[in-house]
Amino acid sequence: MIIVTEALYLDDSYLKEFDAVVKNVKDGKFVVLDRTAFYPNSGGQPFDEGIIVRDNEVFKVVFVGKFSGVISHEVNHIGLKEGDKVHCVIDWDKRYALMKAHTSAHIVSTLIHNETGALISGNQLGVDKIRIDFSLENYNSEKMIEYVAVANNIISKGLEVKTFYLPRDEALKIPSVVKLAKALPPAIDILRIVEIGDFDKQADGGTHVKNTLEVGSLEFLKAENKGKNNRRMYYTIKK
Repeated sequence: MIIVTEALYLDDSYLKEFDAVVKNVKDGKFVVLDRTAFYPNSGGQPFDEGIIVRDNEVFKVVFVGKFSGVISHEVNHIGLKEGDKVHCVIDWDKRYALMKAHTSAHIVSTLIHNETGALISGNQLGVDKIRIDFSLENYNSEKMIEYVAVANNIISKGLEVKTFYLPRDEALKIPSVVKLAKALPPAIDILRIVEIGDFDKQADGGTHVKNTLEVGSLEFLKAENKGKNNRRMYYTIKK
């Protein structure tokens, strides 16, 4: 049986609560729902946490992953069963912090790509800091500080952030729509595009804010040389 879970987070990053039906439970605590707003751990964006409630019983969501296309929610104790009607609540503080981090990462990555042509080789979003890895031969740590300053200027413009879908062939006609190295598996026919004003468009499956002003101000932390052509920078969003 193939279970398809409706990924609510793709069309509404601000959805904090939702109702769902349990479609499958494995080993007592790995739960598949018919619909979910919990983001699964992927693409450098950490998984959402929160709770699943059946009647008055609360199950804490401790991990969310996507395995062979199926979104699975790991809960902290057994008890849920197939057919249960549940109410789910996202840990909004964590989710919103990661939304701001993700939008900021698109801006910083685009600045690096536009300036140097480098592809982003990896990233890790966090509540306290964001890491971006990229391939670049000529390394200048002072330029990294400059990129963060320019990013703050772009954020302050209050650019609207939109998401929409395009057929793969049409999406790939957009200049630099893919900035992550080896980011698109051949199987994806319809791409979700995240557009930040007139500054950037890129294929992405994560959650984002609606306006860059929500991000706040970025602060450069450090840059590292990780070996031949491997560069890494860290920054944070000021509290």
